[in-house]
Amino acid sequence: MLTRRRFLQAMGVGGAALAAARMGQAAEAGLKRPNVLFIMSDDHCSQAIGAYGSRLAKLNPTPNIDSLARDGMRFDRVFCHNSICTPSRANIITGQYSQTNGVLDLNGKLRPEREYLPLEMHKAGYHTAMIGKWHLKAEPAAFDYYCVLPGQGKYFDPDFRVRGEKPWPKNVITKTGQHSSDAITDIGLDWLTSGWDRKKPFFLMHHFKAPHDMFQNAKRYDSYLEDVTIPEPDNLHNQPAEGFGSEATRAYGAGVTKNHPSWNLGRKLGIDKNLPEPEYGKAVYQKFLKRYLRCVKGVDDNVKRLIDYLAKIGELDNTVIMYTGDQGYFLGEHDFMDKRWIYEESMRMPFIVRHPKTVKADSTNGWLINNTDFAPTILELAGVKTPDYMQGRSFASALKGQPKPDNWRTGTYYRYWMHMAHGLRVPAHFGIRGERYKLIFFYGCDPRGRNKTPVAWEFYDLQKDPREMNNEYANPEYAKIIADMKVELKNTREELGETDEKYPAIQKIIDESWD
Repeated sequence: MLTRRRFLQAMGVGGAALAAARMGQAAEAGLKRPNVLFIMSDDHCSQAIGAYGSRLAKLNPTPNIDSLARDGMRFDRVFCHNSICTPSRANIITGQYSQTNGVLDLNGKLRPEREYLPLEMHKAGYHTAMIGKWHLKAEPAAFDYYCVLPGQGKYFDPDFRVRGEKPWPKNVITKTGQHSSDAITDIGLDWLTSGWDRKKPFFLMHHFKAPHDMFQNAKRYDSYLEDVTIPEPDNLHNQPAEGFGSEATRAYGAGVTKNHPSWNLGRKLGIDKNLPEPEYGKAVYQKFLKRYLRCVKGVDDNVKRLIDYLAKIGELDNTVIMYTGDQGYFLGEHDFMDKRWIYEESMRMPFIVRHPKTVKADSTNGWLINNTDFAPTILELAGVKTPDYMQGRSFASALKGQPKPDNWRTGTYYRYWMHMAHGLRVPAHFGIRGERYKLIFFYGCDPRGRNKTPVAWEFYDLQKDPREMNNEYANPEYAKIIADMKVELKNTREELGETDEKYPAIQKIIDESWD
């Protein structure tokens, strides 16, 4: 068994250092640093959070998450580096981009010695816990306590891996008769009640499985929204032959209507395949969204349980509560479902922070932030300077309402590696999302140059075209802006160590197609 002491010793922390660390922790505990509750749901997009004011807001899908925004700050331009579960979680835990932390795709593994955020929080005197969806393969041994789903985990009767006498991952408990959202919250509340060392502030990562596909809600929500017609996005049907996308993208992806049938969402939802369009797509959309929003409702109700408990024990206003999703998600926009793409609905993450001692109520923020910035920000709130090995930047000053630094990023980098995977048929690509413009390069192959799809550039003016309906790459009016963004994209890739010298097949395509 990998005990906490053996793990620290494996990291080079000997007996004297352990004693010194304990003394330091005791001193730090007296500073009354804030607790940190980091709540993350799987695939919960900003469109499905009322506070973001989307077409779904009038359905009031998230009153409790919305209360966090009313009491705190809603961030409007937070983006993931790679819109897929495992890499996004690795970016958050390490504060590093994918080629630095080594987690490029769903097969990636983050070993305990690289679980930097809980390691640093523990050193700062925090009692740390990881509960719910982990999805990073290796044991989350850097946490003082963990109770995590195996892989994606089950919606009903979920199993959890815990630290115990047997080696990881053989110590398993099962929450029979429960939905995962309820079980995860029960475990979190149990830890706060009897597991948390009250002599220290806590750092709890509380990760829901919901609303990940295939969207299985607790039975009590079966009738929720039953008699409601869910508003459709206005770009669900009849995508134009020109405009959105390019030859690299228009024929690909998984969607709602028969135009993007690769993942067979309609069949999986039991929709009659003989229905013509648009009736078929409308029927799929209604069932898809209701199942998704029923899972969201379960998450929101369980967020209330956490808020209520913290209020009950007098720790609510001493706790920084962060709510996010591990990436965005398409709810029919562009006739897509799932994530993976660099387009806004997929790349954009909801991010809400409540902490009355720091954050002004009902405030918003528009800085360009990405998920590598979460760890440095949490560490600064805990009084810890960002380690040199982290590539993200703290935005704790934004929480305090301070002006954006002059040297803050002007673009955030994105990279999707899993070329045409899982029947979802998304081509590999990278790009940069700036303050106003987005530039994307679809290189269209796996790391060994196989299974090629068309190579193309796309460019969007997000001020004039926030729904990304018009690819302006060939528009001469944008030629100078595109040339400048290519320089920024190249420099950003070099600065972050995200270039492709290790992948000559990809580099060859880049060299041939850059101009």
